[in-house]
Amino acid sequence: MSRKNARWAGITASVLAATALFALSTPTQAQTLDRVRTSSALKLGYDPDARPFSFNGEQGRPDGFAVALCNKIADSLRAQLNLPKLDVEWVSLSGDVKTRAVESGTADIVCGAEPVTLTRRQQVSFSIPIFPSGTGALLSASSPLALREVLQYGEPSTRPVWRGSPARTILEHKTFSSIAGTTSEGWLSDRIKTFQLAATAAPVDNYQQGIERVVDGSSAVLFGDMPILMDAAARSDNSGNLIVLQRHFTYEPLGLELARGDEDFRLAVDRALSQAYAGPDFRTFFTTWFGPPDEATVTFFRQTALPE
Repeated sequence: MSRKNARWAGITASVLAATALFALSTPTQAQTLDRVRTSSALKLGYDPDARPFSFNGEQGRPDGFAVALCNKIADSLRAQLNLPKLDVEWVSLSGDVKTRAVESGTADIVCGAEPVTLTRRQQVSFSIPIFPSGTGALLSASSPLALREVLQYGEPSTRPVWRGSPARTILEHKTFSSIAGTTSEGWLSDRIKTFQLAATAAPVDNYQQGIERVVDGSSAVLFGDMPILMDAAARSDNSGNLIVLQRHFTYEPLGLELARGDEDFRLAVDRALSQAYAGPDFRTFFTTWFGPPDEATVTFFRQTALPE
């Protein structure tokens, strides 16, 4: 072999070795459609404590708006992949297991109420949004009117009411709760720190625990995802003594979590969601979980659906 050919052979070997190394380092999730096609199985994870998006329904079966959307995705994948049969395995997720489910391969999709954030996108990818959400506030109906007014009619975030007077006086020496591990917890801690409030943050494990603290006066306010707050308040035994303010303190659209780098699978999921949003029965489908949608919600889904 000539020196020139030997050099090219060495370069080719290096390229092949690098390609093999890349293939080995590529997450197995990056071939989700191939695996689904081969196995005729789809693993769907859900959070049992995120009603009305996902929860344990009758006989412990997963139920909720996000769960129903994921069932539509499964139906769409059967058609897209021309599969006569597609077995769906539902995996209950909570705590740290949920945050690692897609990365570990425990689930192909996390069907819950996951806010789309830049921090979370460092670990996972997201579908197109499934709901317009954000941080809301729940209070007791007997809470001071001044506290409700400060929270309800505060200035935009660029000129926050937390700094003002007498608003600052009203907010100080209060205990505020949020759901541990959620973006609401981080937002609340940041507000207290940024505006140097003499207030206490008391995270809770779930919405029921947070509502109990508001009812017994241990916490003045419970901050959490607006639609989940509204559902938890409506189902509470103390529903008549609870108020959910009609104000979003943050805007955080919710999405379905998928593996990073798997654009073909994400495309298939987004196609299924877009077709569902544009379908003639979507308004009725939505009403099952949230009641009749207002015009702003209809517009949200209409604009979220991607055209072919």
